[in-house]
Amino acid sequence: MAQMTLYSMPSSGNSYKVRLLLAFLGRDYTHVACEYGTAGLVQAKADGKAPLGKFPVLHLPDGRVLNESNAILWYLGAGTDWVPTEPFAQAQMLSWMFFEQNRHESVIAVRAALRCYPERAHLATPERLAALLEDGNAILTLMEDALAGQDWFCGASPTIADIALYGYTCTADTRGGYDMSGFPRITAWCDRMAALPGHVTLDQIP
Repeated sequence: MAQMTLYSMPSSGNSYKVRLLLAFLGRDYTHVACEYGTAGLVQAKADGKAPLGKFPVLHLPDGRVLNESNAILWYLGAGTDWVPTEPFAQAQMLSWMFFEQNRHESVIAVRAALRCYPERAHLATPERLAALLEDGNAILTLMEDALAGQDWFCGASPTIADIALYGYTCTADTRGGYDMSGFPRITAWCDRMAALPGHVTLDQIP
């Protein structure tokens, strides 16, 4: 039986989200690494494997192609316990996923990229890093407050919103340089995510 093929950037939180859900679901797939600045990424783009010019991209056995990490999470999570069936719960989940891409990723992930990718080091000015630190702490505070009295962001069990937010938050300290000691609820939530059956880390590449 033909398998799905995932073109993903191993160091990217957006790509990690998809690999993580696939691991939680125990789904088989073929992984093609397209790391930033490598020949693999250039070749995948040249071969038309990334129609929108970015990763991750999921290629289905029937030839259909799905872009955008959170759209891929929605597709893979449909019909599983990772996506609630009640309309308000679904909308709440989606609101956190929109938050993740519109506000969280554009700050937390950007600061990590400036610190970790040599190609972007020239953009990592003290002023830019300081601004991203301040904005990121404000975003993390919103998440910290949202976890008051609950283990997950939407209801009594984890959803794909938790995976979306986890993708870059779990390395906000090591890659982004954020001091997570002031966010104990987020730290405990990350520990709960890491304890779920099937969990894989960012650097566990299939």
